[in-house]
Amino acid sequence: MAKIAIVGSFAESVVSFRGPLLKEIVDHGHIVFACVPNAGTEIKNQLAKMGVQYQDIRINRTGMNPFQDFLTLIGLFNLFKRIQPDIVLCYTVKPVIYGSIAAKIAGVPNIYSMITGLGYAFIGEKIKNRVIGKIVQLLYRFGLKGNRYVFFQNKDDLSLFRALDIIKTTRKGILINGSGVDLNFYKTASFPPKISFLLIARLLIDKGVREYVEAARLIKKDAPDVKFNIAGWIDDNPACISETELLEWINQGYIEYLGKLNDVRSAIESSSVYVLPSYREGMPRTVLEAMSMGRPVITTDAPGCRETVKEGENGFLVPVKDVDELKLAMEKFISNPNLIHTMGKKSNEIARDKFDVKKVNHKMLEIMGL
Repeated sequence: MAKIAIVGSFAESVVSFRGPLLKEIVDHGHIVFACVPNAGTEIKNQLAKMGVQYQDIRINRTGMNPFQDFLTLIGLFNLFKRIQPDIVLCYTVKPVIYGSIAAKIAGVPNIYSMITGLGYAFIGEKIKNRVIGKIVQLLYRFGLKGNRYVFFQNKDDLSLFRALDIIKTTRKGILINGSGVDLNFYKTASFPPKISFLLIARLLIDKGVREYVEAARLIKKDAPDVKFNIAGWIDDNPACISETELLEWINQGYIEYLGKLNDVRSAIESSSVYVLPSYREGMPRTVLEAMSMGRPVITTDAPGCRETVKEGENGFLVPVKDVDELKLAMEKFISNPNLIHTMGKKSNEIARDKFDVKKVNHKMLEIMGL
């Protein structure tokens, strides 16, 4: 029996994204600690039902305040000294960096990380983004040095980390198929009577939200009955769109805003096609959920996204930031609705073959010796 600490920066994700992994580790007879900040009563209860112990941590997901980040590092070090885990698994940027460093200093024998996306520091073209990107690269290099293995959700991120010399040995990086998707939870569903498109995401610029809305605006000129839904929320990320901009889109009738959803299945069920025009991902979980429910996909030919679509089989890939190509891809489904059914079926087949959460978790547990 081993003690495993899972460290993340967003409380909800430890259940929605890592829940099946945590439960499987518990079912193997191990003690599991979920180390995330500010979990509410509902999250704590869900973790308790899985047999997972909750540990609150102090971490600021966004921004680069050295003092706050130092407190995060000290807090994680104290936590690891107290609970004495045999294994630490970190995911998302700050937990990977500071969790890895703290675990190494605390003498944790087995440290693993999962790179779930690189964020705006790697994507942005402004000088500020480039400077932050260089700092983050240095921190990654230092933090991951003590990792036994690092899990990557797409080959582009793995190749980039190797090219930047963040990972110095080729064997350390392990490629997995995202976080996987629970096929029993996200079951296939019938299509709505009228064509509708759906985007689920935090309302970040680099999720392609503006491109989605602009394509919707153009299409509605000739096809006003087609629906364009958005589910998501605005947070304190510097790359988020403003509430004013969102309200303008709603008031102009370009989109229907569904808000933040704890369970996205009803939104996917009421959609015909799932769209994610993101600039870069680790592996977009919402795309996998839509595929599992039998929805065709339009996404970008970008890292993390391109792995989910076989061009012309279960959807279409479009260039990043290209509104015209995005609009054309949407119009293919509007002009030929039969594609929705044939490509949706193919999406489900790909999800079953490649992205089944049981297969993904099995590979991770095997690597970690669990």
